[in-house]
Amino acid sequence: MIHEVDEILERLLNGGALAGSGIEVSFEAPTRDWAARRNSTAVNAYLYDIREDVARRQRGTVPVKDDRGAVLKRRQPPRWFRLSYLLTAWTKQPRDEHRLLSAVLATLLPREVLPADELPGSLRTLGLSVPLTVAGIQTEARSLAEIWSALGGELKPSLDLVVTAPFPAFPEYDAGPPVTEGAGVRVRTIDGSLEDLPVWRYRPRHAPDGRRSPEPRR
Repeated sequence: MIHEVDEILERLLNGGALAGSGIEVSFEAPTRDWAARRNSTAVNAYLYDIREDVARRQRGTVPVKDDRGAVLKRRQPPRWFRLSYLLTAWTKQPRDEHRLLSAVLATLLPREVLPADELPGSLRTLGLSVPLTVAGIQTEARSLAEIWSALGGELKPSLDLVVTAPFPAFPEYDAGPPVTEGAGVRVRTIDGSLEDLPVWRYRPRHAPDGRRSPEPRR
């Protein structure tokens, strides 16, 4: 799932206001060594935090259906994880970096929700939209200054990007065949004897106007 989110970000950053720019998109840690080796204009998307969004956690099971709507399997609901990226621009001049960050912001702001049909691999299979938040209020435990200190680099202007993506939960269970016939229920009466009671079910019939209406049957 994480590598698929990387694919999404790379595609987004190569489009929008940055389309046709040929700017490199890097996912390496922006350390002093990486900065010294860099020889071209780049946007760095460093994944610095991964944690579950527990507010989205669900219980129970969800059905897995085929094209006709028949339930084939049941599985646990997916777990949602917040992937936090540090976006920085790398050029030779600070003003150029500011322009590049502005282009990144203009590219990502319109894409607050990514629909399932635009997602790759297993994310598309889940059929769920993925929310994306850029330059919002930081909720992670570590501050950006602490991150730069851990990287051994100097503090740079940056955008905090959070992608909340679903991760498939396992296991899956085969669904039993659908019930097509009614069954009887055996109950014990007050005097201690056993009595079989039918279960009511409905079958369609044609009403006088040609429509199908339910008819009680036992």
